[in-house]
Amino acid sequence: MVNLWVVNTDNDWFDFLSARTGLDEVNFWQPSGRTDFHALTPGELFVFRLKAPRNVIGGFGVFSHASRLPVSLAWEAFGEKNGARDFAEMRHRVSRYRGEPDGANLDYVIGCRILTQPIFLPEIAWIPLPASWPRNVQVGKVYGTDEAEGRALWDRIVQAGLAASALNLFEQAAEPTARYGEPTLVRPRLGQGAFRIAVTDAYGRECAVTGGRVLPALEAAHIRAYGEGGAHEVSNGLLLRRDIHSVFDAGYVTIDPDLRFVVSDRVKTDFNNGNEYRRLHGTLLKAPTDARFAPSREALDWHNRERFLG
Repeated sequence: MVNLWVVNTDNDWFDFLSARTGLDEVNFWQPSGRTDFHALTPGELFVFRLKAPRNVIGGFGVFSHASRLPVSLAWEAFGEKNGARDFAEMRHRVSRYRGEPDGANLDYVIGCRILTQPIFLPEIAWIPLPASWPRNVQVGKVYGTDEAEGRALWDRIVQAGLAASALNLFEQAAEPTARYGEPTLVRPRLGQGAFRIAVTDAYGRECAVTGGRVLPALEAAHIRAYGEGGAHEVSNGLLLRRDIHSVFDAGYVTIDPDLRFVVSDRVKTDFNNGNEYRRLHGTLLKAPTDARFAPSREALDWHNRERFLG
């Protein structure tokens, strides 16, 4: 059984994003970041119910990850994929929906529902709402494919997705399935923004080496470079302080098979300095508590062989 979360969707957000092509991910944000999101598990479908006067389903995406983020970080990670043309517009919308004065210097915490493989259907392909859709619903409603109405909605979405050239979406299911076979989870293909936020949360929002928790100073580093075959997968990521990320990418530091921080002698010979990094030599990495997200041994081996300067 697969769940579909049919959620009230701002028409401006939808129209802005539907006019763009080649989107691999979007951030469906909520102006308040006070509550966690538990309606879906990764791989289930997040369905856009367009608000009045449309009152139809206009598209969908694969739910990947939920988080609560400062609006500045959400913009830095996703940019226009937040559904706004610039940061000022996004922050203005957040202020308006929160019913607060437009505070130019307030970095609101917002709820983020990160979706991959989004599909924005053309108007001719919009889907009618299920008959049971309640007119007074404030946020959204879950439909399960173990019930007739939920299964019918899944089938309509699959058909619409195929018509919109989204076949690859359903070919990426966690388990092999026929085009119109049994509903199954869809494997989220993370984009750069989703990768960044997923790594940030997997590491508890602290640098894996120093333990620093100043969020604007932390970055998600690929262990195996994306441009050289590394994937946007949490297991191919490390959350590092920005300067450590830079020297890691440059090969002056690495992580050994025992998950210890290793600093090359080249830091001293090349720069006649580097004491701030040499003091960290031998530090045990603070790995994610969820073993699924632990650093990939294969990726670490690649970094040791192909990047580390020794």
